[in-house]
Amino acid sequence: MSQTVVLKVGMSCQGCVGAVKRVLGKMEGVESYDINLEEQKVTVQGNVEPEAVLQTVSKTGKKTSYWEEAPAKGEAKPAEEESKPTGAVAIA
Repeated sequence: MSQTVVLKVGMSCQGCVGAVKRVLGKMEGVESYDINLEEQKVTVQGNVEPEAVLQTVSKTGKKTSYWEEAPAKGEAKPAEEESKPTGAVAIA
């Protein structure tokens, strides 16, 4: 089953991009990939498991995590909700 995996990868130069290209080029099941150095975003398409892609790219030594999509307009970001102070008291 073909699927898309999007990762955030800490890349700072073309050498970093080359390292990611090397490991993805050797990975079984990868049909295509796109590497955006400016956004530090790697998009992989193919018959791959997301965890396997994450582990493979992590082997480059670059900080790697799943890409967090920004919530749609009007939706609160969970991280902001967690950082709000709690214990506010309403006075009636």
